[in-house]
Amino acid sequence: MILRCIDALSELTGKLCAWSLVAVGFFITFEIVMRYVFIAPTIWVDEVSRILQVWVVYLGAAYVLKHREMVTIELVLRNPNSLWRRLAESLAIVVMFVFAGVAIYYGFSLWLKETLAGHTTDTYLAPPKWITSAPVWVGNALLVLQGMAQLIRVWTEDLPEDDVLEGAH
Repeated sequence: MILRCIDALSELTGKLCAWSLVAVGFFITFEIVMRYVFIAPTIWVDEVSRILQVWVVYLGAAYVLKHREMVTIELVLRNPNSLWRRLAESLAIVVMFVFAGVAIYYGFSLWLKETLAGHTTDTYLAPPKWITSAPVWVGNALLVLQGMAQLIRVWTEDLPEDDVLEGAH
């Protein structure tokens, strides 16, 4: 039940990331039309697009891990259900936990400091800084959750046959 909830959260954030990129595409198209056709550039498109892209990078990581699309090298450990492969995947997830844990700790500290101080970006639009700091710790927290689910799966489930045959990850 908990694994399905984590998976659903990763799926939701992955779809949110995809739609955010669609929105960024529309925003940039809008800016091009405004700038070159109407000679009236906007003040918000660049910054809003960048903020959305930062969120996409961090929120998308859990979705990518869930779908086993992270970069892996299967030269030696081709059999996904062997003990050595399970140990290697477990080690990779644990190392990811270390890096994600550091990012969560320092990202949350920075986010909290900026939120409490009311910092804003140094731009004309001046959105609150927490909007650009939050994706670091939120995305890494989701990555750790999905990593825990994947770690449980490494030891309790076999890969589907089509993954084994196609080398899908």
